[in-house]
Amino acid sequence: MPVTYETIEEGPREITGALRRSGAGLPRLRVLMRPHKSLTPEGFVWFIGLTAAFLSLPLLAIIGTAIFWALLPFIAAAVAAVWWGLTRSWADMELYEELLIWDDLVRLERHERRGVKDWQANPYWVQVRMHRKGGPVPNYVTLAGGEREVEIGAFLTPGERVGLKDRLERELRAG
Repeated sequence: MPVTYETIEEGPREITGALRRSGAGLPRLRVLMRPHKSLTPEGFVWFIGLTAAFLSLPLLAIIGTAIFWALLPFIAAAVAAVWWGLTRSWADMELYEELLIWDDLVRLERHERRGVKDWQANPYWVQVRMHRKGGPVPNYVTLAGGEREVEIGAFLTPGERVGLKDRLERELRAG
């Protein structure tokens, strides 16, 4: 599930980096957002196998000729390029965002392959803004507060971003 809303109650919990570093106690709400991945590991194996099989079909007609050996490196390179492209895409999607809301602090962490970006502000001053048009994606959601405005959930679907905005506004008003 790409978006998980978790109301934190008293008790031991396993929370990622933001909570461990905050020292502010348990948050009221934890929102964990991950991009949707439609290709499973089993699907990856099937896709690569079928791609290799279909690209190799023309080779069956020329087995044992010099043309076979001339075409074989190109077909192997094509399969390797598809493999590399899919694994690179998968690695780039190993990101997630974690938003934690306390009574006196809002903290957003974006965990990417190249590191962690974080933002925090006082929830009293935080505004949830939706840019229906003009953003990099439809229904672009940002959090404004403190010294800067940051995007949140840009990899979610437009409907999920609308739901995220509504939930965050309710939660920030309740505090």
